[in-house]
Amino acid sequence: MSNTPVTSRIEALGAYLPATRQTTRELSARTPGLGDVDIERITGVAERRVHDPQPGAGEDSFAMALAAARDCLAVSRHEAGDLDVVVSASITRFTDGGRFTFEPSFAGQLARALGARSAIHFDVSNACAGMMTGVHLLDRMIRAGIVRTGMVVSGEQATEVAETAARELTDSYDPQFASLSVGDSAAAVVLDRSTDPADRIHYIELMTCAEYAHLCMGMPSDRSQGIALYTDNKKMHDRERLKLWPRFHGDLLAKNGRDFAAEAFDYVIQHQVGTRFIDYANRTAEAEFGTAMPASLAVVERFGNTATTSHFLTLREHLKAGTARRGAKFLLVPAASGVVTGALSATVTNVGV
Repeated sequence: MSNTPVTSRIEALGAYLPATRQTTRELSARTPGLGDVDIERITGVAERRVHDPQPGAGEDSFAMALAAARDCLAVSRHEAGDLDVVVSASITRFTDGGRFTFEPSFAGQLARALGARSAIHFDVSNACAGMMTGVHLLDRMIRAGIVRTGMVVSGEQATEVAETAARELTDSYDPQFASLSVGDSAAAVVLDRSTDPADRIHYIELMTCAEYAHLCMGMPSDRSQGIALYTDNKKMHDRERLKLWPRFHGDLLAKNGRDFAAEAFDYVIQHQVGTRFIDYANRTAEAEFGTAMPASLAVVERFGNTATTSHFLTLREHLKAGTARRGAKFLLVPAASGVVTGALSATVTNVGV
């Protein structure tokens, strides 16, 4: 029997993006409480995709997740029947008609709709780190030899909070301001066993600092009918909070006798909060690690903050466009309410997109 440790790899990536584009200028025109505040300059978001709210349009959270899952399988070497696990990570759980549902689980419904009849299925909920959490769990299941292949999928009807914010915002310091940066999307990723050192997830580790959980909360609005997101941007994104990732990652590497520079990452993908956040996170990390950061990949200008899907949507879009090369080493860094941070290190080579 081989003593070589079992590892996983990113085998396929899929996505679904609504056809409707909403520019930040259009959104600003619908947010009278902000006056002449330049949302695009502050967030870096030029436009985002917005779901069609009409019943039967196929752009609720579940339908978008199903479309992304099918897109992923279309470029995968696996069929739905090969999946041992299906994990759903949606924060927004809207079904046709705008109903927010918790049961039956999205994962169970998705597995049945895809034809993954023998797959284990479960939902995870970890704010914007949801897909990363699902990948973390699936990676561990593959490494433990429990399963061979699985899918993590999420559909986010995130602009529901932007609609609420547009009605209620009074100024740029309002805790709902961050809601104006979100966009709708779905993403899916298939993981299976790696057989090549040049095509595998090297490690994925996450950390939660629960003392900061109150800094970003989603809940029913306290002013009108609708779902709202309340974020203390100043405290959520201050320098001490942004140091959590490089310090955690640096300690993780040090335990194994390594440092950040020696990891030789080709690309980094931060959570797509906004262009300023991404730049600030990278500058903070450079100061903490004492070395230059790799090339930073983003799609936030075109799609906004797409919540759980942001890292895998960014990775898929750049691989598909050829603006990130296959065979490169990628670092994905979550930044979620909770506060959740961590690192996913992977060399991505033979991936279907």
